[in-house]
Amino acid sequence: MLCGAAQSQEMLVAARFVQGLGGALTSAVVLGMIVTMFQEPREQAKAIGVYGFVASAGGSIGLLAGGVLTESINWHWIFFINIPIGIATAILAVRLIPRDQGIGIGQGADLPGAILITGALMLAVYTIVQPAAENGWGSTAAIGFGAVALALLAAFIGREATARTPLVPLRIFRSRNVSGANTVQALLVAGMFGTFFLGSLYLEQVLGYDPLEIGLAFLPATIVMGVLSLRYSELLITRFGARTVLMPGMVLVASALVVFAQAPVDGSYLHVFPVMILLGLGVGVSFPALMTLAMSGATPQDAGLASGLVNTTAQVGGALGLAVLATVSATRADTLLGEGEAAASALTSGYHLAFYIGAVLILAALVVAVTVLQAPKQVAHEGVPQGAEPGYSEAA
Repeated sequence: MLCGAAQSQEMLVAARFVQGLGGALTSAVVLGMIVTMFQEPREQAKAIGVYGFVASAGGSIGLLAGGVLTESINWHWIFFINIPIGIATAILAVRLIPRDQGIGIGQGADLPGAILITGALMLAVYTIVQPAAENGWGSTAAIGFGAVALALLAAFIGREATARTPLVPLRIFRSRNVSGANTVQALLVAGMFGTFFLGSLYLEQVLGYDPLEIGLAFLPATIVMGVLSLRYSELLITRFGARTVLMPGMVLVASALVVFAQAPVDGSYLHVFPVMILLGLGVGVSFPALMTLAMSGATPQDAGLASGLVNTTAQVGGALGLAVLATVSATRADTLLGEGEAAASALTSGYHLAFYIGAVLILAALVVAVTVLQAPKQVAHEGVPQGAEPGYSEAA
C-alpha cells in the first residue's frame, strides 16, 4: 500500500524496505512447510513443482501484469493489485495451514548476525553500482568499500560459529546437497536475472516496445515454465532424479542467454522468441529439481532453516547478479557512446556483454552441480555425512 502511494523515490525505497521485511518472513518458510506437509516423495515433488513455477515464472508474469496495469491505469497499481491477493492469502493460511509452535525469542535472537550480513550485502551492492560503475573496478573507493563488505561477511561467519542462537547455524552446510544447491541457485539466479531485466530494456530501448508489449513478449516463457513445472517436473524428477534433471535445464538457460546475445540492433521478435522458449524449458525443469536438492539434506527440524537459506541465496544472487550485469552493460554502452557509436548500437552491445557474462555464471553453476551435488541414490546409500551431528540426515 505504501509503495503504491509513494510520491517520491525516497518514499518508494523506504516502502520497499518494509515490503522486504514482510517478504523475508513469508517466503523464507514456504519450502520448509512444503517438505513438512508433503512427505511422500511424489507428492512432495509435485508440491515443489508448483512452488518452482511460482518462484521462477513470477518475474515474467509480473512483466505482463505490470505492463497491462501501467498501460491501462498507472504504475502505482502494480503494487495496489497485490493487496487483495495478500489479504486472501492470509485468510487462507489461517484457515488451512495447521498451527505450529516455534521456540520464540526467549533463547535470544541473533541481531548482531542479522546486522552484519545485511550490512555486508547492502555494501556489496552499493560498491558495484556506485564506486565500481563510476570510477572503475580498480578505483580506491571500489576496493575500499569492497574490502569492508568482505570484512563484514567474515565477521558474520565468525559470529555464526560462536553465537548461542545463530541466525544461520553453520552445521547445515555439512550437507553437500544443501550447500551445493544454494551455490548453484545463487549463480543461476544471478545469470538469469539478466534475461528479464536487461532483456526488457533491449525490447524497450532498442526495439521500441511499450510495457504491455514487453509483457506479452515474455509470455511464451511463462507458458512453457508453467506446463513443465506444474505438469512434468514431478514425473521427470521421480523417474530420473533431481540431479539428472537439473543439468540439461541449466544448459538450456545458458543457451537462452547466448542466443539473446546474438539479437541485432534492427532485430524483431523473431530474434527474441527462441530465447523465451529455451528459457521456459530450462527454468521449468531446473528450478523444481534445484529446490528438491536444496531441501533434500535437511531434517524436519532444519526444514525452516533450509527454506530460509534457499530464499536468501536467491535474493542475494539476484541482487548481486543484477548489480554486476547492469553495471557492466551500462559501462560498455557509455564507452561506446563516448567513441561516437549510435545509441541503439551501444546499448545493444552492452546488453550482449551482460548476456554473455550471465551465461558464464550459469556454466559456473553447472560445474558446481556436477562436482558437488550428489545423486539421490548415492546420498541415500551414504546416509549421514561424515562429521554430521546426530539426527542429521542427508537422505534425499
